[in-house]
Amino acid sequence: MDTRQSKPAAPPPGRRAAGEDPAKREQILDGAKRTFMEQGFEAASMNDITRAAGVSKGTIYVYFENKEDLFGAMIERERARITETVGNTLDASRPVAESLTAFGTLFATHLTADTTIRAMRMVIAANHRLPTVCSSFFSAMRINPVSVLQAYLDRQKEAGAIVCDDTVHAAKQFIELTTVGLFKQRLFGALQQPPARAEIERNVASAVRVFLAAYGADRPAR
Repeated sequence: MDTRQSKPAAPPPGRRAAGEDPAKREQILDGAKRTFMEQGFEAASMNDITRAAGVSKGTIYVYFENKEDLFGAMIERERARITETVGNTLDASRPVAESLTAFGTLFATHLTADTTIRAMRMVIAANHRLPTVCSSFFSAMRINPVSVLQAYLDRQKEAGAIVCDDTVHAAKQFIELTTVGLFKQRLFGALQQPPARAEIERNVASAVRVFLAAYGADRPAR
């Protein structure tokens, strides 16, 4: 008797296997984002997400194991989008100050935006149920603004534009400087509205001056 297990039948030509359609996955994540942003993680149900995404509940479970898995994927996608957007500002052909200014301005704008603040509050609130989501949100192991900026600083260090022993630490310092006095006030509700563009630009200009005073190749000798 032949005891070999038969392989699952391949999908017909032109059709994707279940759970492998990126457009469908994005459709589900878009619906999940709208639902989570409107209701919060705890109040949102899979039925709500199903309606918002315009798919069946069975389809959602083909792509995501449960609400927690879906929430984590949504957060990771949004962070990846921000990272890609701000990373595109780091142009090696421009002076370091210009690239850092563009990066810092866009990063601070994204970080203090309503959607980002709501997402971060949800991550913090759901930490007791989703500790891995919270830890991965700030993890340096995956691609994120710190790793993108660090890679840029490594290139500038090799080119002799900056002098720095620890580019990871320097990247974290710069990112913190861009939102000093803004991010925590937004996160905890002391600042109800996103800061004005002029306020962000003032913050970032100061951050660039401090950063280059510490790491710029032409900084005054000590």
